[in-house]
Amino acid sequence: MKALRNTLNKIKPQFEEGGKLQKFHSLYDAIDTFLFVPNKTSKSGVHIHDAADAKRTMSIVILALVPALLFGMYNVGYQHYLAIGQETILWECFVFGLLAVLPKIIVSYVVGLGIEVAIAQVKKEEVQEGFLVSGILIPMIVPVDTPLWMIGVATAFAVIFAKEVFGGTGYNLFNVALITRAFLFFAYPSQMSGDKVFVRTSDSFGFGAPETVDGVAQTIDGYSGATPLGQIEGITSAPVFSGIDGHILSVWDMFLGLIPGSIGETSTLAILLGAVLLIVTRVASWKVMFSVFAGGLLTGLLFNAIGANPSMQTPALAHLLLGGFAFGAVFMATDPVTSARTETGKWIFGFLIGILTVIIRVFNPGYPEGMMLAILLGNAFAPLIDYFVVEQNIKKRLKRAIK
Repeated sequence: MKALRNTLNKIKPQFEEGGKLQKFHSLYDAIDTFLFVPNKTSKSGVHIHDAADAKRTMSIVILALVPALLFGMYNVGYQHYLAIGQETILWECFVFGLLAVLPKIIVSYVVGLGIEVAIAQVKKEEVQEGFLVSGILIPMIVPVDTPLWMIGVATAFAVIFAKEVFGGTGYNLFNVALITRAFLFFAYPSQMSGDKVFVRTSDSFGFGAPETVDGVAQTIDGYSGATPLGQIEGITSAPVFSGIDGHILSVWDMFLGLIPGSIGETSTLAILLGAVLLIVTRVASWKVMFSVFAGGLLTGLLFNAIGANPSMQTPALAHLLLGGFAFGAVFMATDPVTSARTETGKWIFGFLIGILTVIIRVFNPGYPEGMMLAILLGNAFAPLIDYFVVEQNIKKRLKRAIK
């Protein structure tokens, strides 16, 4: 690490004002401060300093996302081989998924960070660190067949219009990753309706020849079928969820995540492993996570008790295990910028999201994945929630002062 530090110090003058590469100063600064904790200190006022700056905090979130990302890569390959009826081993599934997902991660970061570096250079500011997490979240919440150009366009839209126009990291009203998905949903509804999954063959990604089964080439582009949540639409009896091969999904299948769905959202187990890290390090609020799950579970149980239509009979536990519910509760709703900031407000904010998610799924089965809309609505109400919580606290203190 000392050698790397010396190398960065040696080339630093080239990126400072007057240097040959001064136009890339913001890029150099972003790389430098990502690799090493800055040694700058405040010049005025009283501040408490901590080595865990925003970049280090974002790095912990990325580490928490690793289990869901790795499982998502494996599941992409697993669903592919399941669709074509070919038995395979773990590493073959993982490598297939890696080759399918990696280009999406690269496009997300290249487009998003490229825009942020350009804007920072124009404004002569440091590159803000928020996209470190958004850049990995975006590929994880889209279907595996989403074209790279769509991801690029949607990422650019979200970074510019949902973040930079509001002032950058810390000022955005809505979660940037979810705005990306919302843009894809409304601009390309046939690709992002949330009720279909497209399991591609390796040839569809452009890697090698088509798969063969028993010596017969698989020339199909992919397999299109309803995700478990998508099966709610049009049902006439209590829902029974099935996988690509037609077998009935058990609670364990749903919890483990060997089911069709967006890349990083299928495994509740992997997501909860990330949640443990976020809670232990105090990077994310357990109150928001818990209240999202509580709101969704109670609303699901209420609809189960009413049972007025087949959609209402969807098991409450299924709502928590399917789709992006767990992923949204752990990694999206807990975004410190766009969620409620008061302690009481966090309970209300999370509970509201859980309730809205199940309501959207039940009453709008044409769009079964309600977590995205629920969190964006929660983002809109977060400042109002905090306002009323603060006002209520002020009234309580005034009453105590009068007594």
